[in-house]
Amino acid sequence: MSTAAALQPAVPDLAAVKQRQHGAWSSGDYAVVGTTLQIVGEQLCEALDLRAGSKVLDVAAGNGNVTLAAARRWCDVTSTDYVPALLKRGRERAAAEHLTVQFREADAEALPFADASYDVVVSTFGVMFTPDQDKAASELARVCKSGGKIGLANWTPQGFIGQLFKTIGKHLPPPAGMKSPALWGTPARLEEMFGSMASEIVAEPRMFVFRYRSPEHWLEIFKTFYGPTLKAFAALDERGQAALQSDLLALLGEFNHADDGTIVVHSEYLEAVITKR
Repeated sequence: MSTAAALQPAVPDLAAVKQRQHGAWSSGDYAVVGTTLQIVGEQLCEALDLRAGSKVLDVAAGNGNVTLAAARRWCDVTSTDYVPALLKRGRERAAAEHLTVQFREADAEALPFADASYDVVVSTFGVMFTPDQDKAASELARVCKSGGKIGLANWTPQGFIGQLFKTIGKHLPPPAGMKSPALWGTPARLEEMFGSMASEIVAEPRMFVFRYRSPEHWLEIFKTFYGPTLKAFAALDERGQAALQSDLLALLGEFNHADDGTIVVHSEYLEAVITKR
């Protein structure tokens, strides 16, 4: 290999990464974890000052936290994800609350909607995991009307979930050249992706609190139901699994505020409201 070739930055196979990610999010049952995050969707709708009758698109909606929050505010909501099983869980939740929501399978990097179709486009801990970050950001802006808003909740690099992914990455390094999903949780990266398309970007750090019965309870839930953690353990041998488990329990210990044996872990995320130019 020539010196020039060796200095070229690695270009990841984004299609292959997407396929692996689809497998990860389709495994386990993210809804078990996702349901605990409901308050984030409610707070994002308030940050957006969401108005009844608005056309709202939830991208990478998972089991529908911000979908339900917007529907409770009498918005016309379309909920999308590329994992059919998660849309099914969203449908079940909407039906249980007698909320009218449109559900549609869709890829965040190629949304099947016309330009300027929605007043508000939202995503909570969803679109941040797309392999092609710039393409996904462009799609969010494309389907949002001029003067409309894009509302995002993204884990920060320094917060608990950002550090969770960093810990997993120590044991299973991501493909060379891949941008960290947690970059979506930084104002600088949002400015890079949306600055040319936005008249205003307001980003504020917020805190979500994970509450579990014990460190072991959290670990069991995330190993069983949270796709990325489930897949990480599945990819390691017995020794590797023990090392990852030890590091994750140490991480929990670092972030845990409880002194009664339970888990009270504060996890920072960035709440962003982007006004489309």
